[in-house]
Amino acid sequence: MIDGPKRNIILGGIGYCLCMALLLFVRLLPIDGFSRWPGPDIAMCLTFVWVLRRPDQVPALLVVLIFLIEDVLLYRPPGLWPLFMLLGTEAARSREVRWRDQPFVLEWLRVSILMGAMILGYRIVQFTFLLPVPSLGQVLLQYIATVMVYPVVALAARLLIGLRRISPVEAEMMRYAR
Repeated sequence: MIDGPKRNIILGGIGYCLCMALLLFVRLLPIDGFSRWPGPDIAMCLTFVWVLRRPDQVPALLVVLIFLIEDVLLYRPPGLWPLFMLLGTEAARSREVRWRDQPFVLEWLRVSILMGAMILGYRIVQFTFLLPVPSLGQVLLQYIATVMVYPVVALAARLLIGLRRISPVEAEMMRYAR
């Protein structure tokens, strides 16, 4: 049998994969939107929420694999967005200990700046290698929608999945369990 902390890590990783699969399934459904406005990137929001709440449950390799599958299924350049997601989530993960005791508004601000830097870097690479680039207006609208939906995703993750920030005691136990 698997002991408690390891079981929670494995179940959390499986839960993250199931949530991301559900989001990808909904994204692939052939449903016309209500308008031509771009929707938020809920997968990016959920990944940041999960990394900042339970960094032990979402390893870097899992983030890269999930977003690589998304790249292939959504016909994006394979590996480019997973690279930026890896850089962004690892930057957030390395600062999670310092951000843990901060109010949610500061987390929201920091994550929105990080998301903006990731989207900007993604566009720069697309321009550099002459890849098809969506219009700046569409990208800005998607960024604003993503930033605005981040608190909703964080609240939904807390209420529906039970995803909460780890306490200092749990963090100390995770450190000694390794």
